[in-house]
Amino acid sequence: MDGFLELSLEIGFMCVVASVVLAFIRMVKGPSLQDRVVALDFMTVAIVAFCGLAAVRYDTAAFLDVALVLALVGFLATVALARFAERNTFRNQEENRNE
Repeated sequence: MDGFLELSLEIGFMCVVASVVLAFIRMVKGPSLQDRVVALDFMTVAIVAFCGLAAVRYDTAAFLDVALVLALVGFLATVALARFAERNTFRNQEENRNE
């Protein structure tokens, strides 16, 4: 493997790991449910990028299959959590009106 490609992959791996760590911190500290949902979605995207980098690094397409499945599951989880957050917000508004 070319030296420049190896260096680029290593830098890419470090950036992806740093972004996952920062997103995890936001997910834990996030002041609202919406912040936590966005952080979880970003972590999913970063892990998909990690799988893409691993596919290039180890020259195997199996990581791309994992990335595709993870992207689909992440999308469904984001939609489900957004729907839950919307219901929760609507329910809180209804309770405030009744008071």
